[in-house]
Amino acid sequence: MHHVEHFHGLPAYTFPQYADPAALPPADAVAWRLHRDPYDTEEDADVCWKRFTESVELSKVRAIIFGQPWYDGDGGLSDDDLIGLAPRLTGLEALFLGDLEDEQAMISTISHGDLAPLLAAFPGLRELAVRGGDGLDFPVSGHQNLRVLRVESGGLPPSAAEHIAAAQLPSLEHLELWLGDENYGGGVTVEHLAPLLAGDGKPALRHLGLQNSFIQDELAAALAAAPVVPRLTSLSLAMGTLSDEGVEALLQGQPLTHLRELDLSFHFVSDEMMLRIWTALEPAGVRVDMTAKHQRQADEWDEDGRYIAASE
Repeated sequence: MHHVEHFHGLPAYTFPQYADPAALPPADAVAWRLHRDPYDTEEDADVCWKRFTESVELSKVRAIIFGQPWYDGDGGLSDDDLIGLAPRLTGLEALFLGDLEDEQAMISTISHGDLAPLLAAFPGLRELAVRGGDGLDFPVSGHQNLRVLRVESGGLPPSAAEHIAAAQLPSLEHLELWLGDENYGGGVTVEHLAPLLAGDGKPALRHLGLQNSFIQDELAAALAAAPVVPRLTSLSLAMGTLSDEGVEALLQGQPLTHLRELDLSFHFVSDEMMLRIWTALEPAGVRVDMTAKHQRQADEWDEDGRYIAASE
């Protein structure tokens, strides 16, 4: 995990300590990162937040990135502090929650809560990115204007995945879910995602990523016949345990030649099967990403030897 450098089409800019308001960039020109290294700073999160709200023209802010200590479990601030400023953050379009790096927190320990109040407070929100899944929940009632939803998780709670799958998101174009490991709070099954695979509630969806899981072969088999697939322009089953079994299911299923991109990177697929799917799709103009091939590892706890990209 690394800090995001760009978000919502804007460069990330860390709000500095002791900043001269006159020296700050225009409020709508950057994605404002609120982050403090607890070992190097003398400024508490609440003080930083107060200075930010007093120094930046909030009505013009388009994107905010929250890092440490807001999302390290000991920040003293919460979603309520953001929600309280909703009447002033009238131009807010994008939020990134949990922008922490590996040395600051394991992805499985970054905690969130029910996102329903936050989404209700910002009806104009277009993009929401969440890093971490511990305690996460999502409103089934959905959101009218959200276009991009990305959840980076080492273990997405099944209830959260189920609620996202069932949510009414009529404007959503891009959905990316890292499902993770059941040992770190995951355990999502194909059944939890049934409304999503059926294409319900998300008529504008064009990119679907079901990533970073131990059930990549099962997901591939489900997607091979899923009604949502024909409307997509790109599909990702990256970062997980995809094997020949999953690729065979894709090859035997419904046509994928309408896709612009099929991302199968970080996988356990044989060279022979890689060649088969390239031969089947790339002449039709589909970019098939099969980078980062991995070998099975001997493990006394896992006879299969496959692993996902991000869990702890």
